[in-house]
Amino acid sequence: MALSGNAIRVLFILVILCVAAHGKAAEKKEKKEEKGGKDKEADAEGPAAEGPSSGGGELDISKSGKCKGDGKADCTEALEEAWASACKGTGKQTIQIPKGDYLTGPLNFTGPCTGDVTIQLDGNLLGSTDMALYKSNWIEIMRVENLVISGKGTLDGQGPKVWSKNACAKKYDCKILPNSLVLDFITNGTISGITLLNAKFFHMNVFQCKGVTIEDVTVTAPGDSPNTDGIHIGDSSGITITGTTIGVGDDCISIGPGSTKINITGVTCGPGHGISIGSLGRYKDEKDVTDINVKDCTLKKATNGLRIKSYQSAESSLTASEIHYENVNMEDVANPIIIDMNYCPNKICPAKGSSHVTIKDVTFKNITGTSSTPEAVSLLCSDKLPCSGVELNDVKVEYSGKNNKTMAVCKNAKGTAKGCLEALACL
Repeated sequence: MALSGNAIRVLFILVILCVAAHGKAAEKKEKKEEKGGKDKEADAEGPAAEGPSSGGGELDISKSGKCKGDGKADCTEALEEAWASACKGTGKQTIQIPKGDYLTGPLNFTGPCTGDVTIQLDGNLLGSTDMALYKSNWIEIMRVENLVISGKGTLDGQGPKVWSKNACAKKYDCKILPNSLVLDFITNGTISGITLLNAKFFHMNVFQCKGVTIEDVTVTAPGDSPNTDGIHIGDSSGITITGTTIGVGDDCISIGPGSTKINITGVTCGPGHGISIGSLGRYKDEKDVTDINVKDCTLKKATNGLRIKSYQSAESSLTASEIHYENVNMEDVANPIIIDMNYCPNKICPAKGSSHVTIKDVTFKNITGTSSTPEAVSLLCSDKLPCSGVELNDVKVEYSGKNNKTMAVCKNAKGTAKGCLEALACL
């Protein structure tokens, strides 16, 4: 039967509508299948809650599926992925390290980050003792603003297993073992509550940082452990250390070249080599040290108390000045107050040369307690660059032994002494 022209036109329109409807249905199905595939991929990778959030978020390494808190499983990858995710997220991002023992190799946490990152350390991180893994340090955090590390957990360097590889007592230019926690180029940071235990080398190294506070931290290693400085500071400003307890095999706190506006309060040190400025002058192009304040501290059975040390054969010309010590108590400290401009550890320094380090404007005020050696004060300055502006005010440290009297030794030191024990007024 032949169709009229109008019927043909109606049939044509119906065909077009059917084709269009079929196309939309197919497109909808395809999008649904694609979404289902992505959902499956997300499920395979882990819950979406573990990723960064635009308004802040938490990442628990124990829930990553790649880490167990048994002290045996390698958690390096889980921690690195958690940092990468947190650093990309906006707002406040928190990496949770819950109770447990987590073994890791070297970790490099690098910024800048989009938001603010907190590492909540409630468990224990164990530094691998496989030295082949390390190119430099164990945990290194670089170029981050507003960093927070807090909690009651521990960074355990497991140093006793590798200290035998430290040859620095025999060789001047020795190979350095990994430091435990290194903060490089951090602006506005807080480290609080945590414990650093048995580092392979330094426990904490603060380099080119600004505005970092270290509070209520505990640092522990045996008194005979090699080069296990508690906290070392270099080329940094605005660093505060407060309410912290340190007992190690080297300097409790060492303040290196380029440090300024350093405030140390309420610190207990011992065993260890004291609260030290230096060593100064070992390397070329070192910068001045200035505005150092140590107050309300206690040193117990330490090898040194308040110490400034520089190499006689100094490579750099620099000045250490505006250094103030106040209200410090000594308990059987071997060298309670010492300036040593002829420093040479283990007698393995290069040939002696002239000093290029200037030490001036140093104040010791209300320093009390006992010395385990007769020389409670030793100011051993350079004949070519004497110390100047040294003030001893109310220094009353007495030798705790028998048959020897408390004494002071001053060489090439210029300044004043007021209210001190008579034996200590050698200026």
